[in-house]
Parts: sequence; C-alpha cells; structure tokens
Amino acid sequence: MDRRAPEGPVAFVGLGNMGSGMAANLAAHGVVVRAFDLDPGAVRRAAEAGCTPVASAAEAAAGAAAFITMLPAGEAVAAVWREAAFPVLRPGALVVDCSTIDLATTRALAGEAEARGLVPVDAPVSGGIAAAAAGTLTFMVGATDEGFERVQPLLGHMGRAVLRAGGHGAGQAAKLANNLLLAATMVATCEALLLARKLGLDPRAFYEIAARSSGQSWSLTSYCPLPGVGPESPADRGYQGGFATRLMVKDLRLALAAARDAGALTPMGERAAALYEAFAAEPERARLDFSAIIQALA
Repeated sequence: MDRRAPEGPVAFVGLGNMGSGMAANLAAHGVVVRAFDLDPGAVRRAAEAGCTPVASAAEAAAGAAAFITMLPAGEAVAAVWREAAFPVLRPGALVVDCSTIDLATTRALAGEAEARGLVPVDAPVSGGIAAAAAGTLTFMVGATDEGFERVQPLLGHMGRAVLRAGGHGAGQAAKLANNLLLAATMVATCEALLLARKLGLDPRAFYEIAARSSGQSWSLTSYCPLPGVGPESPADRGYQGGFATRLMVKDLRLALAAARDAGALTPMGERAAALYEAFAAEPERARLDFSAIIQALA
C-alpha cells in the first residue's frame, strides 16, 4: 500500500486556531493545500503561510485527493461534507475530519462517504494550538486498514503521533474518553496544588514530589495550572491561549452524551463537567484556557 501523501491537491476547510497551523504545516511539507474558511482574514493568513486560497469549500474539494475538515460542531462538518465534498470528490479520495464531534454524525458520514466510493477517516487531535502550529499534534484515528495506511503520511505532516483507535468512529470515541479523563485530572490537580499550599507546602516543592510520585499526571507535569510551577504553560500567560474552557465544555457534553448512550457510569466526569459549565457561564472565563478552573477552587 502506498505510504506517501496523496498525489494531488488537498482541500482544508476550517482555518481557526487549530486548522490554521495544521494547514500551514501541510503547505510547509510541499503539499498543495486549497484553503477555505468563512473568515476572509483566516483565508488570507493561510495564503501567507503557503496555502492556495479558494472562494468556497466546493472549490477546494473539486478534484482534490483528500478533503480535510477542522470545524466546531457536527452540524457544520455534516453540511460541508454533504453539500461541498460529496458532489465533487472523485471515488477513492480521502475525506478526513479532524474536528471533535458526536459519534452519531461521524458514523453516519462515514457510511455515506463509503457509499460514494470515498475513503472516510475520523482523526480528532490532542495537543492544542501550540502543537498545531508546531506540527506536534497527536491524531486519534478511526478508519479501515486502507484508510489508515493512506492517511498516515498526510497526518504525519501535522503531528508527531498518528495512532489508530479502530474502525469508523473509534477516533472520536478515543478523543471523548481522553478529554473526559483530562478534565477530571485537571480538576484533581488543581485541588491537590491548592490543598498543598493551604497546608503550608511550597507549591514548587510539592510539584517536585508529586511529579516523581504516584500522583504524577500530564495535567501536573506538562500543563501545571499554577503559574511559576513546572514547565511554561498557559497559567504563566494569564491562562491565555491553549485549550479554551468553552471547548472543554463542548467536549465534555459530547463525552457524557456518548456515555449515556453506552450505559457507562461517569461520576467523576459529570462532576468535572458541572464545574466547567459553571466556570464557563462567564464569557471572559469561557475564553480562558481550561486550566484556569483553578480560579474556581481557590
């Protein structure tokens, strides 16, 4: 099976904080990227990064070897795939969604794409804005054997880890479960740091101990929610950038809906979701990085 990137142009629809960096990295690797977004400014910035600007998603898709979406909701992905991509893509083209959306939409679109002779892939990402810009994202992939083999080099231009979770929808399932874990772990990390401080411990000293003990987690050692503790994180920038709280709320809603459908018990996830929902009720807080949840617990 051919492991090279698709021969021919790649359409990229959705040039927000994540998609802009991803499209730019594709272009930097010599891929011809037809870039489209509803925001003209985003399209202009993509052109400055080496992409080819186009006037519509359908124009991006026409004759493309692969069609990639990075959009905020399942409704938007479904509309773009059905109205712009399906009518013009040739059989055999890859259709790749890197958004985080509901499982039902992902699986429905995969079935519709296969019925048209296309090769669907769900490949949501982990890593945030900085990783999207640096090309170090982790992709969680749901695809057939053929789809995974064909999409690997393309995703490899945008990330450092391309991991197959299973068949159609498995990438989304992995992303939702991962972010449920991330949210609960971040809340617990905030609680522990604040408790240590109230008990008279220097947060840096506690960090060094926990980082080498059974309480270690990514939320602590890679994304510490206290400024001046651990490697640089959004906490050191006033909780600007990173992964917005409003997006964490969206992902938690999707994860809990999937849990209900599957009959899974998620008491820690539900409590974390309630905390994030309350925190994000204020628009200013909703825009902050999700580690700013520590402000609600201090």
